[in-house]
Amino acid sequence: MSDHSHPRISEDILAQVKSGEMDSWTPEQILRWGFENFSPRLSLSASFGSPEGMVILDIMHKINPDQSRVFTIDTGRLPQETYNLMDRVRDRYAMEVEVYFPDPEAVQKMVRGHGLNLFYESTEKRRLCCQIRKVEPLERALSGLDAWVAGLRRDQNVTRENVSAVEVDDLHGGRIKLNPLFNWTRDQVLDYVKQHSVPVNALHKEGYPSVGCTPCTRAIREGEDERAGRWWWEQAEDRECGIHVGYEEQGSGI
Repeated sequence: MSDHSHPRISEDILAQVKSGEMDSWTPEQILRWGFENFSPRLSLSASFGSPEGMVILDIMHKINPDQSRVFTIDTGRLPQETYNLMDRVRDRYAMEVEVYFPDPEAVQKMVRGHGLNLFYESTEKRRLCCQIRKVEPLERALSGLDAWVAGLRRDQNVTRENVSAVEVDDLHGGRIKLNPLFNWTRDQVLDYVKQHSVPVNALHKEGYPSVGCTPCTRAIREGEDERAGRWWWEQAEDRECGIHVGYEEQGSGI
């Protein structure tokens, strides 16, 4: 783990964040503020499975290409289209994608004890899989950061309706979390993608608005919300992996 595992946030910044003033800012203003206060200890978390992350990456690159950073979690069960997009990003933006992997021994123990497809058996087992494949690697990714950027939007799911532009992320050690697109609609995101020719996951054209691990993602049906294809066998209020919403906030833990 990094020697700088604990974020260094000034009282002035904490007061500014808690005031909520940034809820009226544009995504560009939010990201410029992030660069000014936290770079180089600021990075975008991108799954390469949603257009939101790609829009933010494009905006960050336009603002400050030299200081833009992006990390991702490779769970070991991602579709090929997601890997293809990572390489497209490297080529287009000439930037490194910082990839983090789950601990192989933890994955091995889980699979031997519960099987390869444990996530279908219960919410608790699905959360165990997400904890090992996603949440623990995220903690390592965040260990050297004071702030991180996410592509959350309020209208994505019931679990995200209270997202703010900038938050104190108590779930991850009090780091600052920037959500530049928090009040955007899906149409605004897609309009930006089209206008700026932003690379996105090829599965979006096949009915997958949100792409996660292959066995936990399906195409959505007409009339369903955009995250209905993620962990579709669970209730909407449970469809989080633990990265953005703690399990204690969702109900029972692992």
